[in-house]
Amino acid sequence: MSDIAENPADDLPDFGPQTRLVARLAEAVPDDLLEGPTPCPDYAVRHLLGHIAGLSTAFADAGRKRLGPTTDTDPSSALPDVGPDWREELPRALEELAEVWRDPAAWTGGTRAGGVELTGDVAGVIALNELVVHGWDLARATGQEYAPDAASLAVSHALVSATAAEPPHARGTLFGPPVPVRDEAPLLERVVALSGREPSWRP
Repeated sequence: MSDIAENPADDLPDFGPQTRLVARLAEAVPDDLLEGPTPCPDYAVRHLLGHIAGLSTAFADAGRKRLGPTTDTDPSSALPDVGPDWREELPRALEELAEVWRDPAAWTGGTRAGGVELTGDVAGVIALNELVVHGWDLARATGQEYAPDAASLAVSHALVSATAAEPPHARGTLFGPPVPVRDEAPLLERVVALSGREPSWRP
């Protein structure tokens, strides 16, 4: 992914289609599902929404190189949650995230996210992958259809494929162990499986 930062601005991944999709999924979540399970074992729906909000803010700050508490905190250090105004705040955070990463400068230099030092291009790819995979989590947990942006899905597949090919000790904690899936499975199913999720998961 290191060549992303060298591409013309028109060739940089656009977060917009995926952030808008995740915002629509979140908008359709009824209050009575907030305590429901998700494919993330430790998260109810409300925690997943809180995580999406938190990563949106953190990676927006990472793209700006505005380093501080949002970029330096390990996301696993506390259980995320939504506040009373999350229905207004989450779409704004997602929109801001997309806007930040439209700036080619976001994809260059060094930055930090989750307390981990990253190059800008790697941070951007990780952020977009988070939107794709957690979008699937949210859709599956709340019984919604999910068709991610094709370009975003391709970026996500490249990342999870590369990570899955690494030895277990080198993968870090971003994904669980890959789940076996048939070779001819749709790309989204392969991305989900490579990220450590069971594609057939249902609440």
